[in-house]
Amino acid sequence: MSNFQVCDRDISEDILSSYLTADRLAVDTETMGLLPWRDRLCLVQLCDPKGQVTAVKIAKDQTEAPHLKKLLEASNTLKVFHFARFDMATLLYYLDIDVNPVFCTKIASKLARTYTGKHGLKELVQELEQVELDKSSQSSDWGNVGNLSEDQLNYAANDVRYLLNVQQKLVMMLEREERLDLAQNCFDCLPTIVTLDLLHYKDIFEHH
Repeated sequence: MSNFQVCDRDISEDILSSYLTADRLAVDTETMGLLPWRDRLCLVQLCDPKGQVTAVKIAKDQTEAPHLKKLLEASNTLKVFHFARFDMATLLYYLDIDVNPVFCTKIASKLARTYTGKHGLKELVQELEQVELDKSSQSSDWGNVGNLSEDQLNYAANDVRYLLNVQQKLVMMLEREERLDLAQNCFDCLPTIVTLDLLHYKDIFEHH
């Protein structure tokens, strides 16, 4: 696959330098499940505006990735996720990476695309990019990072390949509907929500 590379444990100094020049980066993770304290981080995918995709294999019991941390905490590069809340929690829990600044396309979609209840990445890419994502590898074993299949790596790459274009179109919709400031306020709350998630707090804003 062109413009696609796989790294073990961390990105290289060269990749770090290249990505740090970007104003935006698409980011995603693959894990063993949906509970960060139980289901370990296996893969981190990145894509810059030039379409350069990198997948970083995270080893079992790995607790740091210094270059990745420097990149994802860089204040001049916006990190674009789909459902940032989960990925941010996973990166913080396993690699002590406090991701910022952040844009979440799922939150943006829910604020802008009020004509639909479908806010998954597959539906977003289908509508805004006219591309149908193959999600058949979504629920697969990501833990065997040394032997990930071509299908798994293709799936992982596609999860970030279209995200920056989707983000740009959502920004235009949010601006048109005068909800971009509201979206930014939501993104600013994410670090607090992530901390609450990792402490197992639930429904603290509810009446009951």
